Amino acid sequence: QVHLVESGGGLVQAGGSLRLSCAASGIIFSMNTMGWYRQAPGKQREFVATITRAGATNYADSMKGRFTISRGNAKKTVYLQMNSLKPEDTAVYYCNSNYAGYEYWGQGTQVTVSS
Repeated sequence: QVHLVESGGGLVQAGGSLRLSCAASGIIFSMNTMGWYRQAPGKQREFVATITRAGATNYADSMKGRFTISRGNAKKTVYLQMNSLKPEDTAVYYCNSNYAGYEYWGQGTQVTVSS
């Protein structure tokens, strides 16, 4: 059974930082592209960042330079370092794994940025 468990969310002031983690089990972690997505209230889920098994990264334009995705294959964990947070970054952040069309999602972790 696949489990993706996010942690690290919380309440932070604008300009602050948070580091999200997503621990994976039930998948061959090193083979998967891992990603982060987010969903704000009343909005559709949107892409944040992905990291391939080779370590290549891709970011949504609004996150470039502020967010950094990384992975630790030994710990089967993907991270999202978020700096210079803005109130518009407030959302539930979801972890995603994808390999050969098999896609899984975590339950999400709430990030709230106060102004």
